[in-house]
Amino acid sequence: MPASEHRFLIVSFDGLRPDLISPELTPNLWRLKAAGVTLENHRTVYPSETRSAFPSLVTGATSDRHGMVGNKYIDRAVTPSRYIDTSDAVLLRRLDIESGGRLYSAPSLGEILAASGRCLAVLATNTPGTTRLFHHKAEDFGHVRLSGHFREACTPNDLLDEIEARVSPLTPAQPKTEPDRIGQDWITSAFLDVVWPKHHPDVTILSYGEPDVTSHFHGTGAEATRSVIAHCDRQFGRVLDWWDTEGRRAGVQIFAISDHGHITGHTRVSVADSLRAAGFSPGLAPASDVDVVVVPGQVGALYLADPQEAKIARLVAIITSEPWCGPVFTRAKDEVNGIAAGSLSNRLVFANHVRAPDVAFSFRADDTIDSFGLLGGTFYDNDRRSGLGLHGGLHPKELAAVCIVAGSAFPNIGSVSFSPSGICDVTPTILHLLGVHAPPTMSGRVLGELVRPTASAELAFRGEIFEARLGSYGQVLRRVTVDDTTYVESGTAES
Repeated sequence: MPASEHRFLIVSFDGLRPDLISPELTPNLWRLKAAGVTLENHRTVYPSETRSAFPSLVTGATSDRHGMVGNKYIDRAVTPSRYIDTSDAVLLRRLDIESGGRLYSAPSLGEILAASGRCLAVLATNTPGTTRLFHHKAEDFGHVRLSGHFREACTPNDLLDEIEARVSPLTPAQPKTEPDRIGQDWITSAFLDVVWPKHHPDVTILSYGEPDVTSHFHGTGAEATRSVIAHCDRQFGRVLDWWDTEGRRAGVQIFAISDHGHITGHTRVSVADSLRAAGFSPGLAPASDVDVVVVPGQVGALYLADPQEAKIARLVAIITSEPWCGPVFTRAKDEVNGIAAGSLSNRLVFANHVRAPDVAFSFRADDTIDSFGLLGGTFYDNDRRSGLGLHGGLHPKELAAVCIVAGSAFPNIGSVSFSPSGICDVTPTILHLLGVHAPPTMSGRVLGELVRPTASAELAFRGEIFEARLGSYGQVLRRVTVDDTTYVESGTAES
């Protein structure tokens, strides 16, 4: 089929660990594996947070290039500095307008498609901000962006009205303690009954916001989480049935993905208390009496009011003396080391954007087995009980992500690719198959081994290990490079 006739459907399962896919729990994802190619060594980016990972999906770039350095960050481009929570769709629209269209520091899929006369449609049940980040300029191009719950993230209004009349009205998001089934049903029906028949988008992103939320509030292997995984899989089964009867003939290629995995929090700590005991005045947002902002989240981000090198070094010395501290990154001193002793350069994890924190760290993770039999545990800093799902750091199970592809463009049916790949590779591959030029901001690669299975033998692999020490603290970062593309494999720390 000519490239111009290809269309693409990206179906995302937020926070789904690849090792939770099975014939019993997810028979429809298992059915896709039999019809396509499973990318066994697929990874997300650092930080392994949703609103860094999905921007990497649509820009084909790591956070140093697109600028979404975490779910939350401090904006120092204004005076005084301000705290940004990217879950807020209205705020993101305002930031994009204020910056002259530079919310992202790299062009995204929707913009690239629009420039070539094509369109991107988004249907999502994630937070309103995440939904916007999939296509933050959809209203500017007349493209479709729909939330299963949040009206402020939806465009165009007349299409939303039509779907509400034909499917059902939008329902408010349920409490986070309750698995979201209604939203997944709504976006699936909206795509199958209205968006596809009426618009035939060149690329569609159908993003199920589960099992991420339920994992956070019940546990990654809990019955409630497994139940909502099964429910999302049933909705995906409706999509697969459509693909078998109609989508294949229309040239639709499917990417089933997740944006990160989860590990389990086992020990609660307080970063702010540790810094306060050491003489700092920490806070959650910039203020006159705050000398270091501790951005809340499972990946640590510390912003100093006065980011002198000596103060950065002192911060690193304090946190690396704590049992909860994992890998630590500061701005580059040289190709490997950060400016603070014991830290690695944030360039090594592609986190050196102007919005990046002065000190970025992950909580210390390990290979303990949780109560559900799942590998991966970590220290954490929030007000929830232990035993719940977390992500953001550099444990392999946080970085591991789902990617299964199927369609006429991918001939090696029922196979497994063991070549390293990542979330940044999806958009370059789609653009390649559409015959659309990818901008130089993209750090991902075209997955040529999927399109031409013999090409996998031509790939050149190179492993890399980087280490840093400070007293009894030591950290190790592992990466792998495929040709000119580098993927972060893991980061560990120990005393």
